[in-house]
Amino acid sequence: MGNTDSKLKFRKAVIQLTTKTQPVEATDDAFWDQFWADTSTTVQDVFALVPAAEIRAVREESPSNLATLCYKAVEKLVQAAESGCPSEREKQVVLNCTRILSRILPYIFEDQDWRGFFWSTVPGAGRMDEMDEDDEGARPLAESLLLAIADLLFCPDFTVQSHKRGGPDMQSLDSCEYIWEAGVGFAQSPPLNYIHDLNRTELLRLLLTCFSEAMYLPPSPDGNILNPWVTFFCSTENRHALPLFTSLINVVCAYDPVGYGIPYNHLLFSDYREQLVEQAVQILIVTLEHEGSQPHRAPSPSNNLFVNYLSRIHREEDYDFVLKGLARLLTNPLTQTYLPNSTKKIQFHQELLVLFWKLCDFNKKFLFFVLKSSDVLDILVPILYYLNDARADQSRVGLMHIGVFILLLLSGERNFGVRLNKPYSLHVPMDIPVFTGTHADLLIVVFHKIITSGHQRLQPLYDCLLTIVVNVSPYLKSLSMVAANKLLHLLEAFSTNWFLFSAAQNHHLVFFLLEAFNNIIQYQFDGNCNLVYAIIRKRSVFHQLANLPTDPASIQKALQRKKKSPDAISRTNSQETVSMEGSRPAVPAEPGTLKASLVAMPGIDKLTEKSQVSEDGTMVAVPQTETPRSPEHSSVAGASDTESNSGRDNEVRGVCFGPRLSCLCFDLFLVQVLSWKSKLPLQTIMRLLQVLVPQVEKICIDKGLTDESEILKFLQHGTLVGLLPVPHPILIRKYQANSGTAMWFRTYMWGVVYLRNVDPPIWYDTDVRLFEIQRM
Repeated sequence: MGNTDSKLKFRKAVIQLTTKTQPVEATDDAFWDQFWADTSTTVQDVFALVPAAEIRAVREESPSNLATLCYKAVEKLVQAAESGCPSEREKQVVLNCTRILSRILPYIFEDQDWRGFFWSTVPGAGRMDEMDEDDEGARPLAESLLLAIADLLFCPDFTVQSHKRGGPDMQSLDSCEYIWEAGVGFAQSPPLNYIHDLNRTELLRLLLTCFSEAMYLPPSPDGNILNPWVTFFCSTENRHALPLFTSLINVVCAYDPVGYGIPYNHLLFSDYREQLVEQAVQILIVTLEHEGSQPHRAPSPSNNLFVNYLSRIHREEDYDFVLKGLARLLTNPLTQTYLPNSTKKIQFHQELLVLFWKLCDFNKKFLFFVLKSSDVLDILVPILYYLNDARADQSRVGLMHIGVFILLLLSGERNFGVRLNKPYSLHVPMDIPVFTGTHADLLIVVFHKIITSGHQRLQPLYDCLLTIVVNVSPYLKSLSMVAANKLLHLLEAFSTNWFLFSAAQNHHLVFFLLEAFNNIIQYQFDGNCNLVYAIIRKRSVFHQLANLPTDPASIQKALQRKKKSPDAISRTNSQETVSMEGSRPAVPAEPGTLKASLVAMPGIDKLTEKSQVSEDGTMVAVPQTETPRSPEHSSVAGASDTESNSGRDNEVRGVCFGPRLSCLCFDLFLVQVLSWKSKLPLQTIMRLLQVLVPQVEKICIDKGLTDESEILKFLQHGTLVGLLPVPHPILIRKYQANSGTAMWFRTYMWGVVYLRNVDPPIWYDTDVRLFEIQRM
């Protein structure tokens, strides 16, 4: 009964606020206290009892009342931060003010005229330690709010365990003694307290809402946007920056959703720590932002303390803690049990992938630690699982991109290719053919599945997928027959006349595959008899490429023959076999699923820079040469899932050159075809075929062989020493940050945050401008 009365009182106060035409004085405490005193409303209640239409109505018709409500709520939080909330009533006031501000802030941000309100000073409101009445030195409301939240996140008996008897002295409190969890830089693990976890979650939700002003600004072409909320909160003004950063990363990386492994425990007990972990990882990814538009600037101390602290983590035990924690959480949804649904499955893997990306981006020593041992495979396998699972779902195209970008980043390092040679023995249920081999085989088989059975909007990723294969190819000691056949099938599909001629840049995919074959033949011939055998079996594909017709009549004929084909890649002849036991096929998004649009990605030439591996193993940058590009290239390479591209399906599929092209344009295209055909790197493969095909044919005739195992045995003991051209230098395409990728990450990250916060729906139905929310 009391709870119902409380809701009625609160609703009555909201109605009074929306119907009052005259400004209510800030000194009328009896009126304003109705919103936070003597009420026990939940955050869900606040969102239900304060409708969006009424917030907008107050904003337009009684702006002074909305301003006073915000000011009074912040004032209450500041007072609580100073006093340390000694009473239960004061703690309830803090939670109520936190929920009201979380509800209102998005509607402040969506209106351009209101956006500066929190950065203005309130008359008579000096800094917390200054009670003078002049406005000089007065803090903007945003700063007061952020500092109060930071203080309250380390408030004894409210968000942290008290170490002393008696009321807390908030001014002298050393928050480094109150870090929430053991891990990086902190050895003690405080006892779990679900009330503290709930209170932290509420405050972090408000903090995330403060940072979300970024959602209401359109994408900036140069990515040169500083979020003033993040900038201030992560500055030296925040005395709790270090303990809070440490608390957040430790809470995330120490979390174990399975616990002691008791079946169905997540159905019997509420896990309040999971809610805290979700908010913590979201706070981390939105605060760890590059400053301005220079993500690839020379390393220098960052003004953003969170970035600074992350980049300075250096102890191996800290790296190990973070890596094992992320791997445990990323692997969680893959866990198989005999009892269906008996273990908890987390849903925040996209945020974890962004956090892993930022760790590798800001702390290169962490990246090298990840690649130093086979632990990197504990990150690789879940990423491949997510990529394979999401390939048919257009609402998860952002997840596909972040997974591929992480693998592109890792593939730029030699150690990643070397680690892939470890045998793959896990039983993760993926909808891919059964095979026996290494992690390299798994990577190739999953990439093949993405290309041949993913949705059409993944075509911009083909360049990235094959760049990864090329980067690791010089180090792959022994591909399985399944993986070898998949690579040859891709070459067969990409080298059809229609596909090669249907877009100006499609030949790049053939070049990537040929480069990968050349690397393996030149540097890892001895253990790769399966690939050599597959090349011999499919030798006609290489002969067709060498004799590719380039006269206008043949090109027009090829385009007309396939003009009505719906698919760029042939699904036939891919030699599909039985999928892994327990796997389920990738499925499209359910009708009605919401997705956030993404800005276009730069092409592969902007995403990577070429480095040559010298004899001593060091990387030497290769100067970039300017290559002329047709207008179509940018539309295909940059096509993402923004709806602005939806009318260009033909371009995305690759059909850019039709029979009605002007003579001038077609002549230019012919020149380009002749140019790249003359550069096809076929010399090594043709020499291999020239030497081995007669030998294989002879042994088959002489011994009457029909069993491929005997031929493989022969190839295994064969050698091409002295018969192949001089080995070419190994060329690695390393990921290169730029303003385009920085903007993409910001858009993707905030889109994930928007869609994941549905209870309560903080930003739902507000006028966000960074991306569009679309219904599938």
